[in-house]
Amino acid sequence: MIDYAQLAALAAVVRTGSFEKAAEHLNVTPSAISQRVKLLEERSGQVLVIRGQPCTATPAGARLCRHAQEVSLLEHGLRDDLRGVVSGDTPVTIRIAVNADSLATWFIPAMAAVDGLLFDVVLDDQDHSAEWLKRGDVSAALTSVSHPIQGCGSRSLGALRYRATANPDFVRRWFPEGVTEDALRRAPCLSFNEKDELQARWLKQVFGRRITTPVHWLPSSQAFVDAALAGLGWGMNPEHLAGRHLRAGDLVEIVPGQPQDVGLFWQWSRAVEPAVKPLTEAVVAAARAALVQV
Repeated sequence: MIDYAQLAALAAVVRTGSFEKAAEHLNVTPSAISQRVKLLEERSGQVLVIRGQPCTATPAGARLCRHAQEVSLLEHGLRDDLRGVVSGDTPVTIRIAVNADSLATWFIPAMAAVDGLLFDVVLDDQDHSAEWLKRGDVSAALTSVSHPIQGCGSRSLGALRYRATANPDFVRRWFPEGVTEDALRRAPCLSFNEKDELQARWLKQVFGRRITTPVHWLPSSQAFVDAALAGLGWGMNPEHLAGRHLRAGDLVEIVPGQPQDVGLFWQWSRAVEPAVKPLTEAVVAAARAALVQV
């Protein structure tokens, strides 16, 4: 049987990055944390924490940390039904994967609508966030994957609408004769990171083929808008962030009337479904109000 005091110590060390911070979190001494982790490592017969700045989990340690979170979520889901057996009002932490543009536009209200949970948010592209769920590294994920992942529930949420935008001076400078393939090969483009395919997909949507463009790498949703406003390049900006700038004329669509809609799906581990249910309901409600319903 797993000693859950030892397991909690391990999870706290990995979450906070140090034995000292873990001790503060659990209101015990650092030596008690060290002893608990040491005993757990001896019982498991392998190293669970790589001591460093910060401390990180080994693969075995990460698996035990996931188990600790699952147990906490399961107990959290039982509180309303079994208050005589499961007690306590301490919030539990849920780890979820969300794409940056959703987090910057519509997802925060869903998180704020749920009591009793603390959030550990992993940022990843919507085309790749499902991998975190497949590996068991998160309990739920916002993803573009439409089919339910094995062992998971899934809800279709709608689509996040993007516009290919730039400031008017940029358009006059780089597209004086219109947005042609030749001009696009010279005009700087904005990209979030190496996983970001939005610009490439939009170009294929409009021109029927992939077009290679010069790229500025900017891993920030707000920086994307700021860079377009500053004339650094053109890029696919969420309508939620770019809308007021488009209405004011500070940004323009480089090809009007050609939005790109990215379908989003909320998937969660059925192992912790009762605990995740309030968050799922909040996510669906927030999406209904903010996303394009297709």
